[in-house]
Amino acid sequence: MANVKLTNVVKRFGVFEVVHGANIDIKDGEFVVFVGPSGCGKSTLLRMIAGLEDISGGEIAIGGKVVNDVEPADRGIAMVFQSYALYPHMSVEQNLSFGLRMTGNPKADTERRVKRAAEILRISELMERRPKNLSGGQRQRVAIGRAIVREPQVFLFDEPLSNLDAELRVQMRVEISRLHKELGTTMVYVTHDQTEAMTLADRIVVLRAGHVEQIGRPLDLYDNPDNIFVAGFVGSPKMNFIKGHIVGRGAKEVVVELAGAEKTRITQPLTDAVPETGSKVIVGVRPEHFGIAGEGDADLAVAIDVVEHLGGTSFLYARTADGEDVVIQRDAAKVPDTSEVTVSIRKSYLFDEKGLRLR
Repeated sequence: MANVKLTNVVKRFGVFEVVHGANIDIKDGEFVVFVGPSGCGKSTLLRMIAGLEDISGGEIAIGGKVVNDVEPADRGIAMVFQSYALYPHMSVEQNLSFGLRMTGNPKADTERRVKRAAEILRISELMERRPKNLSGGQRQRVAIGRAIVREPQVFLFDEPLSNLDAELRVQMRVEISRLHKELGTTMVYVTHDQTEAMTLADRIVVLRAGHVEQIGRPLDLYDNPDNIFVAGFVGSPKMNFIKGHIVGRGAKEVVVELAGAEKTRITQPLTDAVPETGSKVIVGVRPEHFGIAGEGDADLAVAIDVVEHLGGTSFLYARTADGEDVVIQRDAAKVPDTSEVTVSIRKSYLFDEKGLRLR
């Protein structure tokens, strides 16, 4: 096992810079997920850790050793890709052992590693099958097993579940989480799916346009985002954003009036500098932080467009008087049967016009 440290890591393609001075410290045995929209630089970062991409600046260290100029095979890493990349003419056992056999690893040790990987992934009964006779989930287990037999210091996963259907994705998330607990090896995982990030990670690195926006534990990012991007990206359905302006201020609090709703005012405590009266702000409210009228800090009238029933929970897709779209989460038994409803705001977040959090 080993820690992974990125210090001011930069990646350029010609004059175009795609990763801008990333600083990430991954602890020994930690499961860290890089998450962000397509093109944010998460896979590029992973490939630089693996040595598949040269870095344009900065330093990458694995286990305390700088690996900027170290070949991928000598970095002590194993990588699982989005595609299974299994040899179709080989059995599962041959696929698992191929890399070790090609490097001249002793036969007895190779057999031991392959057997251990098969037991961990519960694929022992599949060893004689070929990839064409396996399901998508089984093929992904074999691809992960091929990484396990290398006994690396660090596992790297590049969107490994993207090719699976919804049910298999959930199943494989559980398998990968269980694998991490059993092996205790450092794992770095790339995904654009914030649900995968929230359920798998010890810590999440949120990326946007090559910049690290925030690093933290899943619930810390959910409860305490630094900006609108993180607040909107982490959580499903995402946080609602409603425009407003400050109509009153004290030493450590402001009163915000929501756009198009003169009677809806929220008092927000602040510990940092208090913005001036009249300043435009954005109020963030998560779907589950709406309640029954009269139960929260402020009431807001909305018009309901669509209701999604998901068993015990329902989502109301609605609009404020100012035309802002909002999603409201409700217990299925408490869904109103009218097209207009007044809800309370029980908890909210405040952001300035640039999208930075006001605390």
